[in-house]
Amino acid sequence: MPFYQTWEEFARAAEKLYLTDPMKVRVVLKYRHCDGNLCMKVTDDAVCLQYKTDQAQDVKKIEKFHGQLMRLMVSKESRSVSMETD
Repeated sequence: MPFYQTWEEFARAAEKLYLTDPMKVRVVLKYRHCDGNLCMKVTDDAVCLQYKTDQAQDVKKIEKFHGQLMRLMVSKESRSVSMETD
């Protein structure tokens, strides 16, 4: 389970994985205070995508992306509409 080096790569891959099969995808956020690291993991049991950061600007990007994923997960509209990750 390698970690993605850039946020943009990870966000695109996670969005693609979610849109492939929304019913199988899980998202996990883990914060380790002692290390100051935030880790985001997106998996469907076959593919596991991970991103780790200790930068405040990346934490804000993760928070925004996580909110977008959650909105997609609870919406009743078609899930084929792509998210904006800007």
